[in-house]
Amino acid sequence: MIDLTSFHRTINGKAVNIYELQDGSYSALITNYGGKIIALNVPNDQGVVRDIVLGFSTLDEWLTKETYFNAIIGRFANRIKDGYFVLDGKQYSLAVNNGTNHLHGGVSGFNERVWDVIEHDSHHLVLRYISPDGEEGYPGELTIEVTYSLSNGALKIDYQATTTRATICGFTNHAYFNLKGEGCGDIRDHKLQINADFYTPTDDSFAPTGAILPVQGTALDFRNTTRVAERINDPIYHCARGLDHNWVIRKHQNDELAHAATLSADGVTMKVYTTMPGLQVYSGNWVEKNIGKNGKEYDVQTAICLEAQGFPNSPNIAHFPSPILRPGQQYKHCCIYSFI
Repeated sequence: MIDLTSFHRTINGKAVNIYELQDGSYSALITNYGGKIIALNVPNDQGVVRDIVLGFSTLDEWLTKETYFNAIIGRFANRIKDGYFVLDGKQYSLAVNNGTNHLHGGVSGFNERVWDVIEHDSHHLVLRYISPDGEEGYPGELTIEVTYSLSNGALKIDYQATTTRATICGFTNHAYFNLKGEGCGDIRDHKLQINADFYTPTDDSFAPTGAILPVQGTALDFRNTTRVAERINDPIYHCARGLDHNWVIRKHQNDELAHAATLSADGVTMKVYTTMPGLQVYSGNWVEKNIGKNGKEYDVQTAICLEAQGFPNSPNIAHFPSPILRPGQQYKHCCIYSFI
């Protein structure tokens, strides 16, 4: 059981709480601490409702275990090689917190911030965070709003942001899915289809090299529905201990809401739609043994993440889709997880 009262507290002088969204037999619990999805309950094809995201029962556990679980990631999702980027001729240094690279916004990214609640009703939750100029090394004061909506059998996440100075940004939600139900075994039997003809290969540090290569003839070819188990042991995945790659989503135009992927298991099918150019698929390869909700144990590959985002390391690769945001511009990004 999730201890709802444990989420009623103050962190760094700001009030934390937990909020429910409801849509018939679908429901979600979300906290404004990191914008984390605490539970996502969906019915299978027999009408049996299950919680399909990993997580923990108390806020204290969320503060100390697997801090990226189901959180808003920023100011820049994924890796920036060697922890620096150059913008308008100036080099900016960032924390190196993942081998030799900067990962998920730094030592204390958006996943560890208390967000302001702007609006909440039974179907919507609007969160806002103002990231100060220089936070984690990033230039510009960034104002970001994230709206969670639950309706018509789909969880929709809308992002928008503005800045006071030229900066880089790119957000995602790092939800850890197991469509059989959280804590119900590994995800090797999940079936995955990705609408991508290309991927971005990485170097030994897991940062993209700048190459964009075809998936055809490789174990990254998920254009047809394939069981994860049929691909995950291929040598191309050994360095990452499983899937942890960026696929280039097939789209007609940059801001199009495109069908990125479909994941299914045990009577639940989830379709992912996004306006972003990339989809990072991660099979929970580094999840250490942890006790999650309802005393269930989580371990390696007991979840899979489908993270709609810009290309990793794009601040350092000119031909990748640009992550630059300037004053007067508005960043917009939408991701939908649909179950019907």
